[in-house]
Amino acid sequence: MSIPAWLGLAMTTFGAALLQAAGGFGFAVVATPLYLMMVEPAIAVHLVIIIAAILSVGVLPRLRHAVAPGLLFRLSLGSVVGLPLGLFAFRYSDPAVVRAIAGAIVLGFALLLMVLHGRRPRPNPLPHAGEGRVGVLRASRNRDVAAGVVSGAATALVGMAGPPVLIYLLLAGAASQVIRATLLAFFGCVYAATLAAHAVTIGIPARTWLSAGALLPFAIVGGFAGRRLGDRLGNDTFTRLAIALLTVAGLFTLLQ
Repeated sequence: MSIPAWLGLAMTTFGAALLQAAGGFGFAVVATPLYLMMVEPAIAVHLVIIIAAILSVGVLPRLRHAVAPGLLFRLSLGSVVGLPLGLFAFRYSDPAVVRAIAGAIVLGFALLLMVLHGRRPRPNPLPHAGEGRVGVLRASRNRDVAAGVVSGAATALVGMAGPPVLIYLLLAGAASQVIRATLLAFFGCVYAATLAAHAVTIGIPARTWLSAGALLPFAIVGGFAGRRLGDRLGNDTFTRLAIALLTVAGLFTLLQ
């Protein structure tokens, strides 16, 4: 690996980890498209899965009081169903076509959230969610599971667990602290399961593990910096950040 590529991976890892700690999401959304520019697709996805799993577990203890347990269980249950679908697609599908479809979907939902952002929030049915912000989609147990299925498939396929669940919770009008805490807890579960599945069924080369270990310090420093920023984010700022990241992720993935 060339020095410019390595520096690019390190800088991307720091920035993506900062955003993940600040908002509860963002590592895979930012890192995956940029990693794909520097290394092969399989290596990029594996690096994202390894580092995101460690980051999620490390940041979660500060936010565990805000996690909605029932929601977390249903999302995790759905991801177990979606994971094999993503693994199958990862092995046999055309990566370019898959990335184009994923990018188009993420970008479309980002534009939808942008349009809806200025509207009056509606009451939020999610437990412990506090004041809603968008609330155009009523949450239900079946929809919780469905969001988990899509997220599980997306995690195994392109390393992005966040966009499907984030979009769902934003449309349901969940408060930023609930989104942040529940996403981090969910990421810890889904990325760990995806990592194990990839290791057993597809295999992860020793070189990829070593690269992830070398990038981990940059992720840890970025995570510490992001925790302070995340404590100051209000609902409105959080939504704007989410829309911006989804837009960037959709554009990058689609253009690639």
